[in-house]
Amino acid sequence: MSDSHAPRLDPRPPAPGAPAGHARSADHAPWAQPAIPAYDPRPSFDAVPDRARWRYKPRGRFWRSRVVRLSAVCLVLALCALVILALVREQTGTTGFLVGLGLALLPVPLLMAAFRWLDRVEPGPWKNLLFAFSWGAFAAALVAILANTLATRWIATATADPTSADTLGATVVAPVVEESAKAVAILLIFLFRRRDFTGLVDGVVVAGFTATGFAFTENILYLGSAFGEDQEFGTAGLESVTAATFFVRVVMSPFAHPLFTVLTGIGFGIAAMTARRRRVVRTLLPLLGLALAMGVHALWNGSTTFGPWGFILVYGAFMLPALGLLTWLAIWTRQRELRTISGELPAYAAAGWLSADEPLALSSMRARSLARSYAARAYGPAAARTVGEYEAFATSLAFLRHRARRGVTDRDFTAREQELLHHLWQRKAVAAPSLTFAARATGRVWTPPPHRDYAGYNPYRY
Repeated sequence: MSDSHAPRLDPRPPAPGAPAGHARSADHAPWAQPAIPAYDPRPSFDAVPDRARWRYKPRGRFWRSRVVRLSAVCLVLALCALVILALVREQTGTTGFLVGLGLALLPVPLLMAAFRWLDRVEPGPWKNLLFAFSWGAFAAALVAILANTLATRWIATATADPTSADTLGATVVAPVVEESAKAVAILLIFLFRRRDFTGLVDGVVVAGFTATGFAFTENILYLGSAFGEDQEFGTAGLESVTAATFFVRVVMSPFAHPLFTVLTGIGFGIAAMTARRRRVVRTLLPLLGLALAMGVHALWNGSTTFGPWGFILVYGAFMLPALGLLTWLAIWTRQRELRTISGELPAYAAAGWLSADEPLALSSMRARSLARSYAARAYGPAAARTVGEYEAFATSLAFLRHRARRGVTDRDFTAREQELLHHLWQRKAVAAPSLTFAARATGRVWTPPPHRDYAGYNPYRY
């Protein structure tokens, strides 16, 4: 079904008695952009050919294959992991390395779970998040430890003042080097996994996983070194350097590195939502986010130069309010994504692709969870997975249309829309009844207005 021959539909529900795929002329509905393919019980998608029209695709060049690229990325990260872990072990000793590793692991699951919770509306692929975490833990950490060490030594040699070199390295060099190294992971996913990077939440989640990985490796170094110092001087218990380091880095500020790098992620996220024609803005936003990340990181590192009270002042007056503000922004954006679903999918319901109740059910995390549970009880685990896939494809469809309406049109919009509709159609028989049940169970059902003449009425637009 070619987009050029598909009828252009009004997103309003059809009048009483009109067929499910009834199309109104786009000339009478200027807001009905982009057009929506009409529903057919057995649709044929030009962008998703069936096996009867399948053609052999010649193999591309060897080094362009997906397996080769994936193997190259894994090899680079593995080499970085071996080198950075060997360097950390050399500085901390075997016992210190194991102690630091065990203590540094504690905040990782909590941080990953928090960022994954933010991403529940349209979950990104785990492979992207694992890449981000690995890049932060191994590649970015390796670049940081080498560059920071070399820069600090060069400054100490040039100024003949090791103390000032250490201070300058912590407050100027480290923020620039570390935030730049972490930003590379966000940039790579932004450029090469563009379909999975569509908004602010994606930027926050990718940045959070990258920074969590970086903080994990850095904590191994600091905690392992502290344990070695305690072993040398014979201190133990709450008065030990290990306990103090653990309290400051793991208990008080496990969010520090994620907070810095999330600012970079926000810059990339807003750039992803900006129209392609605004190239200057799309370029400046990530750079602005990176500059803010470096500035906040420098403020945090510099707070220790003013003694304990300087650290407490920065922590209480800036870091905690900034954390609260960014948490609110992330949660508000997550709710905004749900509102986008309830605002965009009714157009497909009007065309017949979805039932009238599905947009409201899909815009509620409780209803979505209930639909999966109902499918699992009624038809088994496979049906629950099918419903989950249906919810993910429907969410991607809503965001795709939302970006098109904002002018951030994907170059392959028509093909991607047909692909998503194809996936929905394949799972419709199992998922639609489950979502309808969930909508009714949670009270999220579409009710027509009390008057009889409701042609053109759309409750989702108010």
